[in-house]
Amino acid sequence: MAEAQLLGIFLKRAHGGPMDAQETATLEAGRGLVGSADRGGRRQVTLISQERWTELMQEIGASLRPEARRANLIVSGIDFEGTRGRILIMGGCRLRIGGETRPCEFMEEAAIGLQAAMREHWGGGAFAEVLEGGAIAVGDSVAWE
Repeated sequence: MAEAQLLGIFLKRAHGGPMDAQETATLEAGRGLVGSADRGGRRQVTLISQERWTELMQEIGASLRPEARRANLIVSGIDFEGTRGRILIMGGCRLRIGGETRPCEFMEEAAIGLQAAMREHWGGGAFAEVLEGGAIAVGDSVAWE
């Protein structure tokens, strides 16, 4: 199996605002992605796996790109289901998975049936706290500690 890696980085300009793709970004411990509107608290960073997104698109017969999920980080080779409390290493950073990201009404606006489909198997991805920050870049390796 191929090494798990970071495929996409997205910063949110404003709450509910557009997601802007980045090649690199900085994770700040205890805060989240530098420059993103939603920082701090328990949901500092949101993540989704490319594989789970592909399954969802097949399930509902849609072809949206993963950034439609509005997650900050898109990874391949990692399954987030049931990973609450686990530590994810991304580049030189450490993130603790806090729980499942529940799908919001934006998902139903993106595609009919998507919000309901995402309620199974952590389809909305996960949220995490940044334990150790630093620079991240698309293509960085991702692994469980």
